[in-house]
Amino acid sequence: MRILHTSDWHIGRSFHGHSTLHALSGVLDELVRQVRDHAVDVVVVAGDVFDSAAPSAACYPVLTGALRAMADAGAQVIVTSGNHDNAARLGFQADLLREGVHVVTDPLTVGTPITITDAHGPVHFYPLPYLEPALVRHLWEDVPLRTQHQVIEHAMGLVRADLAERGGRSVAVSHCFAAGVEATPGVEREIRQGTLDVVPLSAFDGPDYVALGHIHGRQRLSDRVRYAGAPLHYSFGEADKPRGSWLVDLDAEGLAAVEWLDLPIPRALTTVRGTLDELLADARFESAEGEWVCAQYTDPTPQPDPMRRLLVRFPHCATVMHQPEGARAGDGLSYARRVRAARSDAELIDSFLVHVRDGEGATDREAEIIRDVIGERVVAEAKA
Repeated sequence: MRILHTSDWHIGRSFHGHSTLHALSGVLDELVRQVRDHAVDVVVVAGDVFDSAAPSAACYPVLTGALRAMADAGAQVIVTSGNHDNAARLGFQADLLREGVHVVTDPLTVGTPITITDAHGPVHFYPLPYLEPALVRHLWEDVPLRTQHQVIEHAMGLVRADLAERGGRSVAVSHCFAAGVEATPGVEREIRQGTLDVVPLSAFDGPDYVALGHIHGRQRLSDRVRYAGAPLHYSFGEADKPRGSWLVDLDAEGLAAVEWLDLPIPRALTTVRGTLDELLADARFESAEGEWVCAQYTDPTPQPDPMRRLLVRFPHCATVMHQPEGARAGDGLSYARRVRAARSDAELIDSFLVHVRDGEGATDREAEIIRDVIGERVVAEAKA
């Protein structure tokens, strides 16, 4: 069986104020071509299909068009929700799509596989929709579920129990922050509150292959546990990371081969650095004129209208930063810097505690209380 592992489409995400829908549609067309050219049997989309819990109307045709095209190309498609997705909205799509397209968002389906058969027999796919501890702990009241680690451990326990009865080959799909990955700061919205929410690789023991989502760059954690990353660059911090998907082959015994398939990059991202006059005239920056540009100008003092002036040469200049040469780097310890760097409510609270306690953040017990309070708020908002 041949499987294409992709994730983190983030349909509807903007890039420094610019829509990415057109560019993403083109890349997904190429993904469909890969499905056809490589005779893919199953496409796995490991979460964060949409970028927002309330995607605009223009986002839905991008998703349905891509899923239907993949099905038309001969593949079955398995889609799970990620932390950016609204499970109810994404799940609503399931009954509207054709046979062979499976959209899995219900936590109660964990441990129940989607079984697809090839010449060697059945392959059991176990999709794990994104499992927010505060929203799912009532489903398994006899199990302590405070962190992503605990939730994934429990979910994979259900998977292994079911697999022990069925036997055969298997693939698990999850959207989480696994131990050993290298994240891009400011890109992936955290699924963790402190280090407790990092999921160890041992949690994924059992299946022949584990298709992960959430990290935007491809990652190989082991031969059988991988992240595919996002199909587009959504940050200049990702500029050096390839875009693509994993082509996974299962034979009669299990995992046989994994190959990386590159996807096209609609417009390259580059960072240019120099004085404003150099950026506007120096020939060494000619190659960047058609690319997305992050411009860092090094003049001692701020210059008037730098963006307007740079756009004349770089029509796709997305952001401008004033970084004077020789300026003393900040130590990052001011309260304002800590607040801006916080990527979750828990980190924001911890930043306040560090500020008022002269560098000492929340204790383990305090962090647990903070997680519970935030979890209760999440539940209240979900019911509102």
